Amino acid sequence: MSNVHVMNHPLIQHKLTLIRDKNTGVKEFRELVEEVALLMAYEVYRDLPLKEIEVETPIGKAVCHAIAGKKLGIVPILRAGLGMVDGMTKLVPAAKVGHIGLYRDPETLEPVEYYCKLPSDIEERDLIVVDPMLATGGSASAAISFLKQRGAKNIKMVCLIAAPEGIARLQKDHNDVDIFAAAVDEKLNSHGYIVPGLGDAGDRLFGTK
Repeated sequence: MSNVHVMNHPLIQHKLTLIRDKNTGVKEFRELVEEVALLMAYEVYRDLPLKEIEVETPIGKAVCHAIAGKKLGIVPILRAGLGMVDGMTKLVPAAKVGHIGLYRDPETLEPVEYYCKLPSDIEERDLIVVDPMLATGGSASAAISFLKQRGAKNIKMVCLIAAPEGIARLQKDHNDVDIFAAAVDEKLNSHGYIVPGLGDAGDRLFGTK
């Protein structure tokens, strides 16, 4: 089964509280989502391989460590996933960014694909799929399936808030994909929204309704 990593760092939890608050405006909401994504990136990137290199300090030579050239790709699920991209790439600016556009059919709650643009060497990259909300898991599962169809082998899922139903869906469909979340909430309501959640992440990021 997929490993679920819930990040309870005080800074992440504090900022997530502000994100949840319905009175938080668009500008602050957007900044907070980016900040939490950056903080989560430390843990998501924990298993990057290192290599030894020798550098000359002002005092003498030192044997140090550097990231061993691992290829990374960040894949936001449009549109809300865009809010997490800058935070995830600030620490690894060389990572390439692909995009998958999916929307949830309001009747069936199943994902419908409308756009996809990915790095040409996707099969050589460790991919991180980002979306603030893992609700039903339908969109995330579909996005990961599409990446696997294109040759992706190592994929992680990163979200701010997950519902138990979404976690169960990913564990059923993609038990090789680790899930990283800042919180796991109570449940989904009858409309497929996470309770208590934070509302519609896309609308709150971009000021739409």
